Amino acid sequence: MSSSLSRFSTLLLFLHVALLIAPPTTQFFFLPLAKGSDLIQTTCKKTPHYNLCLSTLQSNPDSSNADVPGLALIASDALLANASDTLDYIHGLLKQSPEVHLQKALANCAELYIPIVKFSLPQAIEALRNGHFGFAKYGISDAAKEAEACEKGFGGVKSPLTDRNALVNDLSGVAVAILNLLKG
Repeated sequence: MSSSLSRFSTLLLFLHVALLIAPPTTQFFFLPLAKGSDLIQTTCKKTPHYNLCLSTLQSNPDSSNADVPGLALIASDALLANASDTLDYIHGLLKQSPEVHLQKALANCAELYIPIVKFSLPQAIEALRNGHFGFAKYGISDAAKEAEACEKGFGGVKSPLTDRNALVNDLSGVAVAILNLLKG
């Protein structure tokens, strides 16, 4: 764990320095000129989870005046909030789980979610704010991979995190799909 965390930290430091040097990009692929709910619907139709996208974006009052990068930011913020909630839930389950196999799987999930919540997603969101969409996609898609790895870690035991991992995975897919509408 320590060596993989060290490599992860080194990679993040390298990417952070690269982002400081690289100019931001703000070009967009063609999207019809739309505003408010029209832009939300047009954008969400290009994601793998239309209803989740709609409910996530429409639940945020800032979405009515947002452009596509703003919608990506709203989706990414929702992803971070859900990943944080999942990590808190995992910690709560760890305190009350007497089963050794379940504790091991939950501890593994905590180890997967901690870097997402503390590093990957906050840095991806900052990159998104600065117009570095490629780096943002990398960090956001990492959340889906780690949620999937968490779920697989339960093996034959029923996972108490299935719905939460699925939501993190799906929100990641929505945010990445929105980012794919942007060049960079």
